[in-house]
Amino acid sequence: MTGNDAPDPRFSTAAMSTNPDETAVPRRQVYSWALWDWATQPFNSVILTFVFVSLYLVSDQFLPADVAVLDAADPVKQRALADLTSGYGFVTFWAGIAILLLAPALGQNADRAGRKKRWLLLTTALLALAQFTLFFVHADPAYFWFGAITVAVGSVFSEIAGVNYNALLVGVSTPRTIGRVSGLGWGMGYIGGIVALAIVVALNFANWFGLDTSDGLAYRLIAVGSAVWTVAFSIPLFLNVPETPPALGLRRVGFFASYVELVRDVVGLFRTHRPTFWFLLASAVYRDGLAGVFAFGGVLAAVVYGFSTNEVILFGIAANVVAGIATIVAGRLDDRYGPRAVIVTSLAVLIVMAGAVFFLHDAGKLPFWIGGLILSACVGPAQAATRSLLARVTPDGMQGEIFGLYATTGRVVSFLAPGLWALFIAWFGATYWGILGILVVLLVGLILLILVRLPKHVRVA
Repeated sequence: MTGNDAPDPRFSTAAMSTNPDETAVPRRQVYSWALWDWATQPFNSVILTFVFVSLYLVSDQFLPADVAVLDAADPVKQRALADLTSGYGFVTFWAGIAILLLAPALGQNADRAGRKKRWLLLTTALLALAQFTLFFVHADPAYFWFGAITVAVGSVFSEIAGVNYNALLVGVSTPRTIGRVSGLGWGMGYIGGIVALAIVVALNFANWFGLDTSDGLAYRLIAVGSAVWTVAFSIPLFLNVPETPPALGLRRVGFFASYVELVRDVVGLFRTHRPTFWFLLASAVYRDGLAGVFAFGGVLAAVVYGFSTNEVILFGIAANVVAGIATIVAGRLDDRYGPRAVIVTSLAVLIVMAGAVFFLHDAGKLPFWIGGLILSACVGPAQAATRSLLARVTPDGMQGEIFGLYATTGRVVSFLAPGLWALFIAWFGATYWGILGILVVLLVGLILLILVRLPKHVRVA
């Protein structure tokens, strides 16, 4: 693992933080770090989820003119829209493969060289560039693949940037504050998404102040605005958050040689620090279930509960508000009761409420509003506490690599929630059965987490 038979100091249970002596971290550094979540959230909420892709890129604006004018129920038009959706899915699949291959090695090299912040700067800049490039995706079928590939490339930059961003967490917190700092970052992200979506809604309500929005100009300007947002709000991190020092006693290696080192480190992690190894696997499962809650929440609202377009958007904003507030509050519970308690409680509530939403699917919209918002209130805390717990059990000097594996393991099992969602619907012939597919993923993840034997120092604050 370090080139000889001596124990690797990174795997010591005592070496869990770059700030083990509880030295107070300046608030400027903490809030500057958390603001990066705010800075990059428009890419997730505006570009990927609610606006650019769903309302523009896979819409009839990218269909041939003779197909676009057909009735929405026409099988020819439905098939053409399905081709757009599947094409976009194919591109994002390859983006996931790229993340799977790149994230751990790049994270490992950042650890060895002490360049987490430099890599974060580069990938954040590339993410902003990808968003700006979407301005050139005109409303024409000829631009569809260009737009899909650009969005997918942006997601690769976003994921790799997140690896190094997460790895900086231990440098802006202490063992006693890591939970609330992690929660602050997640909460800032949710709130940033809400503000960005609210701006889009306001612009639409004002009819873009009379601007000619033909040729998809409104969506293209939204992409540019997201790019500017990312650049502007990420600056404080690069000005105020210090770089972490390189891992001691580890030589720098080439990119391809880093994969050999990576395999050795994974084997070493399993042999000498198994809680981290098993937690990575358990979290990969339940994190996919958490992603499924948000990914299919809008579908359930529209298809099963009959929400109108405006109601779906309103629910999305409300869900993000609830999730953001709950995440910030849960950060303090994390520091008091431990991240594992927060995760277990959140997953248990998610499972119960998912079951309630399933059984009350024909009882009107109110049960979904109540159950859906409770579900949203649990997703954020579980995500933030997961990051906090991983940081606590990660050997010192391996933050970049472990968070690279964190991203990778999530990608490896990312088929679980969508697969079981589709399978349950196919088996039983109704969309609401997909809820049980997500519930199964959350339940399996909870069981795996309970079986992980964590070190005593992370079980309580």
